[in-house]
Amino acid sequence: MNFAAAISLGLKEILAHKFRSLLTMLGIILGVSSLVGMSAIVKGMENGMREALIEVGGLERVQVEPQELPAHQRHLDTQKVGITMTDVMALKKSASLVKMIVPEMRLSRPTLSRSNKVFNPFLVAGTWPNALELNQHVVAHGRMFNEIDDEMARNVCVIGTATRDELFGSPEDTGREIIPIGEQVNINGQLFTIIGMFKHYESEQQRKLRELEKKQPKEPQSGPSRSRGWGGRQRGGFIFWLKNSTVYIPLNTMWMKFRASAGTNNIPDPRLSSLSIKVASVGALENALQQSRNVLMQTHLGIEDFAFRTQENWSENITLAIRNARLSGGIIAIISLIVGGIGIMNIMFASITERIREIGIRKAIGATTFSVFMQVLVESTVIALIGGVAGLGASYGLVALLGAVSPSDNAPVITLAAMLVAFSFSAVVGVVAGLLPALKASRLDPIQALRYE
Repeated sequence: MNFAAAISLGLKEILAHKFRSLLTMLGIILGVSSLVGMSAIVKGMENGMREALIEVGGLERVQVEPQELPAHQRHLDTQKVGITMTDVMALKKSASLVKMIVPEMRLSRPTLSRSNKVFNPFLVAGTWPNALELNQHVVAHGRMFNEIDDEMARNVCVIGTATRDELFGSPEDTGREIIPIGEQVNINGQLFTIIGMFKHYESEQQRKLRELEKKQPKEPQSGPSRSRGWGGRQRGGFIFWLKNSTVYIPLNTMWMKFRASAGTNNIPDPRLSSLSIKVASVGALENALQQSRNVLMQTHLGIEDFAFRTQENWSENITLAIRNARLSGGIIAIISLIVGGIGIMNIMFASITERIREIGIRKAIGATTFSVFMQVLVESTVIALIGGVAGLGASYGLVALLGAVSPSDNAPVITLAAMLVAFSFSAVVGVVAGLLPALKASRLDPIQALRYE
């Protein structure tokens, strides 16, 4: 019997017992769809995490922050000076592997107000204009403050869309996008003029959903209108909310207007909240960190009151979390496929019992042991392959159902690799599940088989 004839006979047997074949395939369908669906969800999570990592500057960004002195230097606690502009100038001069340096002074407990509206942003920071490039910010309207604004300590600021939404109204409330360039806001008692506004930051999935909502007709709303948080925290993830809730002012303005009361001898507090650096490439990261540490140890007179915080840990945590999710989900899906394979094996044993006389007749008139073996094996494999194809189709419905039941900012992504792995595994399960029944059928004695009733 040739291979095509074996497949034809296998299909005829499946069609002859449609309901039984469907129940047999069900385990394979569930296993394949769960494996593809799990992979799609994990891929969506990974895309969201990687997207957030890029939004905060990528692996090339390193933050230098104050830290408590190590145990062997605790006696020098009164001599530490923290991170200052002296460190910035020293790094610019001596750290050749550092591509960019951005100092930052943060305002403690910031409050923005306008008329009777008050907003507490996540971050109000005095910084340099190059913070835009380092932190992946884009000014959508107006401009970023420049070196002259910083040198003259002007009361100007660049805000995010969350500040605009809270103090001036969100697009959902007003029906149009408000651009408050030239307006004034009160920041902790100081009047500032808005000269720029960042673009609205959101995940790719959230952007698609928002654009889809625009195309759908709006139902009339009864009662007072309420913003659903177009620029809010929950829609788009924490990193995007953080960026939308950022307010930048010139570094000298922060130092002179908000740090004077915290200084001594009428000199504003010179300490920076943090210092961010960017290296040329990830490959040069270790050398750049060592070079920067050497420079800072000199400016701090050997007092190690600073620490480097890299994004490598974040990237490693993402990789570990994704690997664990794939492993645990994959094991569950594979178990489902194995259960489906056991179902195929049981049905094939039952099918052979029903067809003992048929097999005996075939062997009596010349069918070889191999041809009988191949017929049963091909039949089980065909059942698994059809179940695999059906499982691939069902996986799209499963992913859509999961998205509807538990919506996420990171949409599941079905990949070709996951589909190929799931389908291949279903084929392997079909072959393995058919081996024992095929061996049993091929070893039947024709005389004993013909006597079977």
